Amino acid sequence: MTERLIRLMRIITLVQAKPGILARELAERCETTERTIYRDMDALSAMHIPVVNMGHGRGYQFISRFALYPLNWTEEEDAAFAKVAEEMDQIKPILPSAFESAYEKVMAASLKKNNERVEWAEQFAAVMKLGAGYDTEQDEKVLVSIIQASVYQNTMEVAYSSPAEGTEGYMDGGAGDRLRIDPYYLLPKEHHFYVIGHCHQTNRVEALRMSCIREVEIMTQTFRRETAELQSFFKETWSVHKGHEHTTYKVRFKAHAADRVRRSEMLVQPVLIEEPGGSLLLEVTLNDHKEFMDWLVQFGSDAEILEPPQYRNELRARLKTWLALYENEGGIEA
Repeated sequence: MTERLIRLMRIITLVQAKPGILARELAERCETTERTIYRDMDALSAMHIPVVNMGHGRGYQFISRFALYPLNWTEEEDAAFAKVAEEMDQIKPILPSAFESAYEKVMAASLKKNNERVEWAEQFAAVMKLGAGYDTEQDEKVLVSIIQASVYQNTMEVAYSSPAEGTEGYMDGGAGDRLRIDPYYLLPKEHHFYVIGHCHQTNRVEALRMSCIREVEIMTQTFRRETAELQSFFKETWSVHKGHEHTTYKVRFKAHAADRVRRSEMLVQPVLIEEPGGSLLLEVTLNDHKEFMDWLVQFGSDAEILEPPQYRNELRARLKTWLALYENEGGIEA
């Protein structure tokens, strides 16, 4: 039993020191067989040590920011260890002389680490401008918690008030007001910040408008960002609002607007074709048209929709409505 415990500690140290280490190398360094290493990994998993196999040829590594040293215990473990101080006078006679000073150093290191996490998140939050809606002490606390959960890859439970249907951040199929989210990224878009993450209730990646999150509780459960899931979410998505239709657009931009198009930040990568005379042809397939059409309107007469015909006609109808409005020299009648 003692031999296996030593080997498990050795495995944890090796994975921490060399992320991606293979079972074969672990077996060599621990002087055992690969089959024994696999059994040891099952044992570590049962003990909730977050070590995972990254796939064939990619070896083992820890998820989240787990580390054996320095301390990586939970808030509950920290509180439990702090209870020792209440009994120190009674147990001191049976402890080694150096225990009390060692205990004080451990608690000081834990407190310093926790304070550094909170201070870093608070400093980061202080330089993020989220708009007029985020100016209360409660809102700042929410933002700090979201940053902490995202950086340290902790699942969080949030109270979420979904915006109006059809707007960005609306959750179609959300289960109730309280949601469990694995916050993958914070994404600025159109004067808002969004939390892009896996929702446990809907079992898919969602875009939650940060201003609609009112309460945050950071859970002890950790997560790993699923690259394939994120790629699926952002595929053919112009903004953070993911639609269900798939439409291919062709738009011609005049020469003096071409550089502005190239510098635009897009979640998808369109095909850009240089044309004679310096004009630029953009081709892209998207699953929602609203945000794309709003983006095009900013270019005015410098952008012309060539395909599909229905959206060319939609823009023509919009322009006719505007023209009718401004042809009335007296303005809108009361």
